[in-house]
Amino acid sequence: MKRILEILASACGLIASSPLILILIPVIRLNSPGPAIFRQERVGKRQRNFTCYKLRTMAEGTKQLGTHEVGAASVTSVGRFLRKTKLDELPQLWNVLCGEMSLVGPRPCLPGQAELIEEREKRGVFEVLPGITGLGQVRGIDMSVPDRLAKCDEEYVQRQSLKLDLQLLLQTILGAGREDRVQES
Repeated sequence: MKRILEILASACGLIASSPLILILIPVIRLNSPGPAIFRQERVGKRQRNFTCYKLRTMAEGTKQLGTHEVGAASVTSVGRFLRKTKLDELPQLWNVLCGEMSLVGPRPCLPGQAELIEEREKRGVFEVLPGITGLGQVRGIDMSVPDRLAKCDEEYVQRQSLKLDLQLLLQTILGAGREDRVQES
């Protein structure tokens, strides 16, 4: 049931947001050279890597690190707006449509985030699809605190339900959580 709803929601979301994405692409490129769509390897269900898509919020050439490990100066002026409004997440609807992500679940980490991967593996977090939003994000827990995030992710896995997913989606839409933390320069 969840998968059918996510296919419908992500398809409708992509159709509805495509005019906005098409407007944002040249804005991003005018603000900072490089592609507007950012691609990055992430760890998914059963620890299978997949390519995650987002609107680019950082300057081209920024190192492929967790956001909390990148300096704030790397975030472009348009990128700050995209992160604050969470519009940078819109292309991930494609990942949901393809079955690589869910609308709600643990946020996908980078393959190099060994401590978080180990903590999530111990807690069975990789048994579910990663999500565009999740319990950790709504609670404001980012990947800079792997143990705390993995415990929160485990709580989501144990409590997951359509009702909880709808609550987390609504909280995200209403602005709960924050954009990923970056290092202060």
